[in-house]
Amino acid sequence: MSEVTKIRPVKARETVEIHLSDGRVYEGPRYATVEAFFKNLPEWQDPPILGAVINGDLRELTHQIKMDANVKLVTMADADGMRIYRRSLTFLVEAVFEELFSDAALSVDHSVSSGGYYCTVSGYDNLTEDDINRIEERMKDMVAQDLPFSRREVPLDEAIEIFSKRKQDDKVSLMKTRAKAHLVLYSLLDHQDYHHGYMVPSTGYLKWFNLVKLGDGFVLQFPRRHAPNEILPLPFSQRLLSTFQQYGSWLDKIGVPNVGALNEAIRKKRIREVILLSEALHEQKIAEIATGIARNPKQPRIVLIAGPSSSGKTTFSRRLSIQLMANGLYPFPVEMDNFFVARDLTPKDENGEFDFESIDALDRELLSEKLKALISGKKVQLPRFNFRSGKPEKGDVVQLRSDQVIVLEGIHGLNPHLLKEISPDQTFRIYVSDLTQLNLDRHNRISTTDTRLIRRIVRDARERGYSAQDTINRWESVRRGEKRHIFPYQDQADEMFNSALGYELSALKSLAVPILRQVPHGTKEFIEAKRLLTLLEWFLPIDIDQIPDNSILREFIGNSILKGLHFV
Repeated sequence: MSEVTKIRPVKARETVEIHLSDGRVYEGPRYATVEAFFKNLPEWQDPPILGAVINGDLRELTHQIKMDANVKLVTMADADGMRIYRRSLTFLVEAVFEELFSDAALSVDHSVSSGGYYCTVSGYDNLTEDDINRIEERMKDMVAQDLPFSRREVPLDEAIEIFSKRKQDDKVSLMKTRAKAHLVLYSLLDHQDYHHGYMVPSTGYLKWFNLVKLGDGFVLQFPRRHAPNEILPLPFSQRLLSTFQQYGSWLDKIGVPNVGALNEAIRKKRIREVILLSEALHEQKIAEIATGIARNPKQPRIVLIAGPSSSGKTTFSRRLSIQLMANGLYPFPVEMDNFFVARDLTPKDENGEFDFESIDALDRELLSEKLKALISGKKVQLPRFNFRSGKPEKGDVVQLRSDQVIVLEGIHGLNPHLLKEISPDQTFRIYVSDLTQLNLDRHNRISTTDTRLIRRIVRDARERGYSAQDTINRWESVRRGEKRHIFPYQDQADEMFNSALGYELSALKSLAVPILRQVPHGTKEFIEAKRLLTLLEWFLPIDIDQIPDNSILREFIGNSILKGLHFV
């Protein structure tokens, strides 16, 4: 019998199979949930499974399996799994807060480095330790009861009516420009809200959290991916907190405290005013930093600039250099890459690959020696690293004038071990990062990492010809380097510059969306691309021709007037 004659219509089986990535196959009733299948797995809680990739798409545990499927587990050790956990925990704390303080409003402002969100409260004066303890105890009580999170899809008009009755204007304004005609709402007891992404099935999954009073608000702590079952100690950074608070005040000044307000400004043709005011606040801060360096009684001769990928460090350095010149100081750029050790002396990582991001990949002794000689006024022959041969060579002979300051940009700029032989009084350290605080609304925050990734996707496509798939694939490695070499030292900075621009995702949208749509379905990068596309759906686009040619955003979208500008 031929293969063709063997094919015939049959009645659908009452069961389906899931095929795990390690080759295991499980059979169960058709329409059983992902959760029902996974609870039979020996690794169900090690680490906890919070979702799945089913036939190439991310799904939550309440998703029903209707046909045979290829399945990949998503746990708390995965980025998507931890997002599900954090999102669900945020929903729990807002439900409890509404129950205990019905006349007040809770806002989830920004992240903290050890794993947590800084939350503020309005409409309730003098939040006390006892208040925080009440919230935490009620959350624990709900976790112990394992209460269900119910999910339903409603027409957009119904969602707007719900939020209008609750006087949640930030959500109403956001919904007015939503392109889709429906919205997914989640409920816990009497509380309901939408959240930008999937949730866990019930409160019983949310076993690991802690609440700590900080300033006028509190930190909602949660685990990190590398330690999904523990809460890390909470470091306090007043400078970082102040930087976020300053940006919040900037958003209020330009009249866009959230994405709904930004979209409203675009609809009412007020976006040019928003752009110009945003850029003016950036320039004001850069000028303030330059003036601080020029008037510093210690007269630092070395300015070190560090920050994570796609923070706009290059544009910031050039704009700072211009402001230094306006203060009578002239920048002398030194490239840290020219101080690499020879290739055969470069340390290797745990995989046996050269670790060029390690501080030991730099000849720190030579760097200190050359910088000390320069600031003492001596003639110095700088090295030049030959990346083709992997060896250092002789570079230019230079001599620093008394009115010149060295500007040194690199990932190790804040590391106290970089220039151990040079007095800290001779240096001024600046941390630059895109510390986004323009959130969708007061409960749905936008990750600073997501904004930087979108910046990088646009720049990589324009300057390097990389696809979004290429950039997303490299991003995890980039993030590892930042966590090891940059974030631990951010508090060493003398100044912090927040390179975020409240309007930037509206500007990046028209450039990023076509690139992201090219990521093939079925690849691991597709899920991340789809998530970023869903985020960008909330933003109305703007014409990038309105953006000034010295904007930090021009480093990513192109046509920066500062490109190729040199100060020697």
